[in-house]
Amino acid sequence: MSAVWATFSRELRAYFFSPLAYVVLFFFLVLNGAVFTVIVSYLSDPRYPPGRPFDIFFTGFLFWLLLLFVVPVITMRLIAEERKSGSIEVLMTAPVSAGQVVAGKYLAALSFFAFLWAPTALYALLVDHWSTMDWGILGAGYLGVLLIGGMFLAVGLLASAMSRNQIVAAMVTFAVILLIFFVAFLAGLVTDPKLQEALGYVSVLDHMSEFSRGIVDTRRLVYYLSTSLFFLFAASRALEDKKWR
Repeated sequence: MSAVWATFSRELRAYFFSPLAYVVLFFFLVLNGAVFTVIVSYLSDPRYPPGRPFDIFFTGFLFWLLLLFVVPVITMRLIAEERKSGSIEVLMTAPVSAGQVVAGKYLAALSFFAFLWAPTALYALLVDHWSTMDWGILGAGYLGVLLIGGMFLAVGLLASAMSRNQIVAAMVTFAVILLIFFVAFLAGLVTDPKLQEALGYVSVLDHMSEFSRGIVDTRRLVYYLSTSLFFLFAASRALEDKKWR
């Protein structure tokens, strides 16, 4: 456990010591601020029917665009940078397993990802001041963000473990996430009920739509947790394999 904590604290500090982290945070908040202006317009215009304004926040185009670009940037350097610099050999000769290294780096990436979203809670407080906020639905929405983001981060960590080049790792992560989105769109196009049900089970768009409406299905929890663990296990095996090369 101490090895995981040491890796976690080291990687988390690295995020905040990097100028790139603040660039990501700036653009992240600017784009989310643009979404919030739409929410304010939604609330202030009487022509709009009553509903859940934060549906736009969690399921709009900009939400998915942020995930598509932010996750590869967060994860691309985690292992690829250390493999390129050679510091991974020093790390792996220490009394620490590949699984512990992967776990520490993943928790640091997930913590930074959550840190990016934390300021957006102020939007909910502002909405609650001028309107009525359903905190249960909002909590389910943020849970969906962490689960889907956590799975994407695990994908990015695997890509970083398999490459020496950060840009290549980012591009692979981007491509895999794009493929996951393609499957989600495909679920809405097929007509076969069984295939539609199977694709719907892995459709991140449908899942996030449920979370944004306050629906927390245990099947979704199992899916994201198990898928994230699978990618993390694959990353640890990839790192262990590179140890002997």
